[in-house]
Amino acid sequence: MINISQAQLIRGSKTLLDDTSLTIYPGHKVGLVGANGTGKSSLIALILGHLHLDKGDFSLPAGWQIATVAQETPALDVSALEYVLDGDVEFRQLEAQLNQAQHENDGNAIALIHGKIDAIGGYSIRARAGALLAGLGFSENEQSNPVKSFSGGWRMRLNLAQALLCRSDLLLLDEPTNHLDLDTMYWLEGWIKSYQGTLILISHDRDFIDGIVDEIVHVENHKLNFYKGNYSAFERVRAERMAQQQVAFERQQKERAHMQSFVDRFRYKASKAKQAQSRLKALERMAELLPSQVDNPFQMAFREPEALPNPLVVMENVSIGYSEKTILKQVQLNLVPGARIGLLGRNGAGKSTLIKLLSGQLQAQTGKYQPNPGLNIGYFAQHQIEFLSLDDSPLQHLVRLAPPNTREQELRNFLGGFGFNGDMALAPVRPFSGGEKARLVLALLVWQRPNLLLLDEPTNHLDLEMRHALTMALQSFEGAMVIVSHDRHLLRLSCSDYYLVDQGVVKSFEGDLDDYHQWLLDAAKAAQASHKSDNQTPGEQIDKKQQKRIEAELRQKTSPLKKQQAKLETQQQKIAQRLAELETELADGSLYDAENKAKMTQVLNERTSLTQEMDESEMNWLELQEQIEEIEQAVQ
Repeated sequence: MINISQAQLIRGSKTLLDDTSLTIYPGHKVGLVGANGTGKSSLIALILGHLHLDKGDFSLPAGWQIATVAQETPALDVSALEYVLDGDVEFRQLEAQLNQAQHENDGNAIALIHGKIDAIGGYSIRARAGALLAGLGFSENEQSNPVKSFSGGWRMRLNLAQALLCRSDLLLLDEPTNHLDLDTMYWLEGWIKSYQGTLILISHDRDFIDGIVDEIVHVENHKLNFYKGNYSAFERVRAERMAQQQVAFERQQKERAHMQSFVDRFRYKASKAKQAQSRLKALERMAELLPSQVDNPFQMAFREPEALPNPLVVMENVSIGYSEKTILKQVQLNLVPGARIGLLGRNGAGKSTLIKLLSGQLQAQTGKYQPNPGLNIGYFAQHQIEFLSLDDSPLQHLVRLAPPNTREQELRNFLGGFGFNGDMALAPVRPFSGGEKARLVLALLVWQRPNLLLLDEPTNHLDLEMRHALTMALQSFEGAMVIVSHDRHLLRLSCSDYYLVDQGVVKSFEGDLDDYHQWLLDAAKAAQASHKSDNQTPGEQIDKKQQKRIEAELRQKTSPLKKQQAKLETQQQKIAQRLAELETELADGSLYDAENKAKMTQVLNERTSLTQEMDESEMNWLELQEQIEEIEQAVQ
C-alpha cells in the first residue's frame, strides 16, 4: 500500500501539506481533486521520487512498477508504433539482449531470453501497442508515421499510449483527457476501468472521474481528505460537512467572542485576573475552524446581447471543405436565438470544419449560407490563446475592447469574476498557465456580448471550478450556441439538441450522450465484422451452429458466477451508502462531545467493520471475475 503519515511538504515559501496522512490500498482507483495550486501534482511528484517530504513519512511497496505520462515528446524519426513500444523498458532490454545473443550465436542465452520475452507477453506486444494506438485515434497508416510528423496534442496521445502499454502496479494520470475528443474519452474510460493495478487520477472532467474511481482524496487546507465513493458522492458528503462546519464555526465564533469579552473586561482586575488568564489560554487552545468556502472563486455571467435577430444564420444545401476537397455536403441548419446545439462525431468527421464555417474562417463551397447582418459571434478555440499579447496584462487586453469612457474599476471587477484579481489583472500574460490564458480568452469573449457562441473544446486546461462557472453561465445565455466538447457534464447541462457529423453529413441525432456512446460501440462492431468478413474465405468462416453452441455453453457456465457478482455489487452499493452516512455523522462536531462518547465509539466501530466487509466483498468479486475469464478462455 501507499502510506503517507504526518506529512509536511513545502515548496518555496508555500506550504502544500501539513501534518496530514493518507493510505491507498493496492488495486484501488483514487481520484485526486482540489483547487489549482493546492499540491495535487506535487503529490504525484512525491510518489515518483521527484520531491521529498519536509517532515513525516512516505512509503511505497518495494518493487512496484510505476507508469506515468511523459510531459515532453522529442521530434523523433522513429514511428509512432516503435515509440509506444519504448514504454515497456524491460521488453526493449530483452530485445537488445536477444540481438546480442544472436550476434554471438549463444544458443543457451537465446533460449533463456525467448522464455523471458514470452513470460512478459512480449510476442503480443506489437498487437497490444497497435490496439492502444487505434483506441487513441491513430489509423493503421498513421502508426507507421514518424513521431515528429504529429502535432503537440497527438504527441501527448503517444505518451499516454506509452504509459498504458507499460506493465505497471501503479498508474499515475495527471489530466489524461486534455487533447482527447469525446470518442477517445469513452475508449480511455473503458480501458482504465479494466486496469488491474492501483490508479491515482487527476482530472477536471467530473463525468470521467465518476465513471472510474471509487475513492476521492480532496487536497484542501494543507490536508489530504479521504472520501469513499466517486466524485458525485464526494460533492454530496462535502456539501453536508461544509454546512455543518459553518454551523460549528459560527457557534465557535460566539464562544470566542464571549470568552474574549470576559478577558478584555477583567484581564487587569486583580480579583478576576486568574480567571481571565485561564480563559485566554482556552482561547489559544481552541481549534480554529475555518469558515466554509462554498463560493466558487469564479463568477462568470454572459452579458445580454445588444441584439437578437432571428434567424441568426441560415444554411441550405451547403457544402464545406478546403480547396477542391469537400468535407461536409448538403448541410441544412438554421440557428435561432435559444438554440443549444452539441456537435457529436468521430475525430476528423468535420465538426471543427463546421465551426470554422460559422466563425467565418471558411467559405461555403456551394449552397446558401446567409448570416444575419446583426450577427455577433463569440468564438472560442484553443488556437486563439496564441493571439494573446503576451507582454500585455489582462486589463490592457480588456481596455482595447471596452468603450473609451469605461471606468477601470468596472473592468477590474469584471476580470475578478474570471480569477484575475489584484496584481494578477496587471501582470503580463506570458507566464500564465494554459488554464489562466484560456480563462482570459473566455473573459474577452464574454465582454463582447455575442449572440452566437461557438465553443470548440472550451474546457481544455480549465479546472473544475471554472468548468462549473462556465456551465452555469451558459444556462442563462440568451443567444444561440454550438459546442464541440469532450466534457460530457458540460454537454448534458448546456445542450438541448445534438447533431451528428458522420460520413460528410450533418444530421439531427435523436438521443442523448449514452445513446451516442452506444452508437459508437455499434459502429465499431460493424466495422470489425466487415473487416473480418473481407479477410475471410468461405472455408474460414465460423460455422454458426458451432458458434451458438459455444455461446450457450459459455452462458451456462458463467451464469451462476455472474449472479453471485450481481449480489456482491448490490451489497457493495449498500455498504458504500452506509459508509457515506457514517462519514456525515463523523463530520458533526457535537459527536465528539463527552456525552456522545459511546455513540462516537459505535460509529467508528461500524465504519471499521463495514470497511473490512467492503474489502472482502471486493476480493470475492475479483475472484469470481478471474473464474469467469478462465472459463471464457477455455471455451474459446
